[in-house]
Amino acid sequence: MERVSNKSKLIDKRYLLPFVLVTSLFALWGFANDITNPMVAAFQTLMELPASEAALVQFAFYGGYATMAVPAALFIRRYSYKRGILIGLGLYALGAFLFIPAAANQSFAFFCVSLYILTFGLAFLETTANPLILSLGSRETATRRLNLAQAFNPIGSLLGMSVASLVVLPGLWSDKRDAAGDLIYSNLPAAEQAAIREHDLAIIRDPYVALGVVVLIIFIVFLCVVIPNLQGQKTVRVNNIATLKNLWRNKPYRLGVVAQMFYVAAQIMVWTFIIQYADNLGINKASAQNYNICAMLLFLCGRFVTTFFMRFFKSGTLLAVFGFGAIIATLGAICIEGMVGLYCLVAISFFMSLMFPTIYGIALENVSREDTSLGAAFLVMAIVGGALMPPLQGMVIDQGTVFGMPAVNFSYSLPLVCFVIVTVYALGCRKIQK
Repeated sequence: MERVSNKSKLIDKRYLLPFVLVTSLFALWGFANDITNPMVAAFQTLMELPASEAALVQFAFYGGYATMAVPAALFIRRYSYKRGILIGLGLYALGAFLFIPAAANQSFAFFCVSLYILTFGLAFLETTANPLILSLGSRETATRRLNLAQAFNPIGSLLGMSVASLVVLPGLWSDKRDAAGDLIYSNLPAAEQAAIREHDLAIIRDPYVALGVVVLIIFIVFLCVVIPNLQGQKTVRVNNIATLKNLWRNKPYRLGVVAQMFYVAAQIMVWTFIIQYADNLGINKASAQNYNICAMLLFLCGRFVTTFFMRFFKSGTLLAVFGFGAIIATLGAICIEGMVGLYCLVAISFFMSLMFPTIYGIALENVSREDTSLGAAFLVMAIVGGALMPPLQGMVIDQGTVFGMPAVNFSYSLPLVCFVIVTVYALGCRKIQK
């Protein structure tokens, strides 16, 4: 492997406080991401939906990123990073509080709208925080700095998963089973189902409302601190057409947006349907969520391990190595039935750990500072892959069996294709970095 220089400071001392505060936002959207993933399985049972329709939770969640990423970038270019963060936190809180009327109306569509608005806020936060972290120091250490900040994302994710595993999923009456392991809820009279539905929707609602309160407190903190606006230009004079032309001519950036879209699609598919994979092995939802937590622990460890190795090796090389690892682990999840297949599925998360920030950093490596905010927007917009692919995977799972194997196993062919695309991108970037 080719080595890199290790002379530049990772974080400029004068920007240490902004770095710490902005890094906290990574945990904040990690919590939202990973308390939401298990809701697909919860709504599937509670609302008696097919997997493809329940996956619309992810379509709404990641669709909000696709809708708002570019408007967020244009806002930031016109105003400032700090205002972008404040708008993001405000929309985040609003979406969380909308879970109150959604639960009262017992409407799956209303929950999806609430998540859609919540992720308007996340789009603002990610479009702001990622390029801001890149700018708080030298370009040479930018990708490593982003990997360090992104390492705190799975800490929030673990907290979200823990709330889902310890509070939400065990509290769902709709997931109770009889001695044979079959769901009781689907065979109950309509009146009893209605009572259970009211109880379970309140269980789902409460963590989001509490999250909204936390977000409002963080809003007040950011209102009181100074956040540097390092965009390389006066924010009142921007040329968006020139920026778009510059970005389009930048091949590593252009292909990076495509690679990011497929990576996010793979990540969301891997995590969303771990519960269904385990359920196919006779494991209940609350216990299955523990495998999601194990996956996130591996993901967190991988973030810190790869941040260390980036001191010595090129990011493109590490991305390629981890891409091959993800391909091998995914093949295991597809081809090996039983617990070993589930272990392979969990192991994928270690190899995914460096992908998002590394693709992000490589794509923006040769993008000028004045073009970074809009460039970041399209990389955040690429999160739309997480909206488009899970419903397709859900449609495969609904088939029951495919080519003689459980459909849930075969469905992981979709993330496999995504990891191949990411690995091809990594190999191309490795040649450029050489």
